Amino acid sequence: MRLFVTGATGVVGRRAVPLLLSQGHSVTAGVRQTASRVGVAQKELDYVPVDLFDLRELRRAVAGHDAIINLATQMPSSAWNIMSRSSWRENDRIRTEGVANLVEAARRNGISRFVQESFALTYPDRADAWIDEQTPIDPAAYSKTVSDAERSVADFCAQGYTGVVLRFAAFYGSDAMQVKSYINGLRWGWALLPGGPDRFISSISHDDAASAVVAALEASQGIYNVADDQPVRRARYFELLASNLGLKSPNFVPEWATPMFGSVGQAMSRSLRLSNAKLRGATRWRPRFPSVREGWPAMLRDMGYGPAAPGR
Repeated sequence: MRLFVTGATGVVGRRAVPLLLSQGHSVTAGVRQTASRVGVAQKELDYVPVDLFDLRELRRAVAGHDAIINLATQMPSSAWNIMSRSSWRENDRIRTEGVANLVEAARRNGISRFVQESFALTYPDRADAWIDEQTPIDPAAYSKTVSDAERSVADFCAQGYTGVVLRFAAFYGSDAMQVKSYINGLRWGWALLPGGPDRFISSISHDDAASAVVAALEASQGIYNVADDQPVRRARYFELLASNLGLKSPNFVPEWATPMFGSVGQAMSRSLRLSNAKLRGATRWRPRFPSVREGWPAMLRDMGYGPAAPGR
């Protein structure tokens, strides 16, 4: 297929593009003019500067492609800025105006498949219950625009095209901003994530997220959770990371402090035990890392950490 990929320089995009090329697809990367290049030899990839908010430009850029994969986001610049509502304004605009423009450009060019990145932390807190795609989402204030992006894809499907929404669980990887904050917190003896130790957290490595993007090209239309096989409770999540660093298990932020983190903290504190059964059943996708038990050590090796000291 001839694929148009936005967000190709992001943490998932720069992993997905080489996988797409290895499958024999041709890829055009729609990038902002100031964006860094994808970590792939330029001769293997076409780059087109695009503005997601310029429909006329988008229509020209995507013409002649078979599918659009939209991984474009604009994340806050630091872990602390994540808590600021204003830091999400550009990302909100991408989810609303940007996705709507891409869908319209696809329709006007007769492009039959659209893959959209979405966010599983919009599900409500379900305590110990498993969450599948039939569970209605309940976005916190800072992530309300996730519904707008998914609605644009639903409209695309209603017109007879194939739209696939990938609801990603909590990312981790060697270049994940939040993981670096977690490691710093563990050195201070704290788990820097709102929510009690008994609550579930569902994760997905950047590499497994990228392979799910490739698998989405064979999926039927619909919404799919992208998560590892074995969600863990937060106590275990941070205990495993700490032990791989040779550190003690941390203290947790008290429940009364969660409101201090605003709507972001409210979403991050939810107990989410996500099922990936639908994606596994619809495609050949399987996560390389069944859980963070296997994923943390691999990630830390990539970050240059040696094995934990004996007895720590």
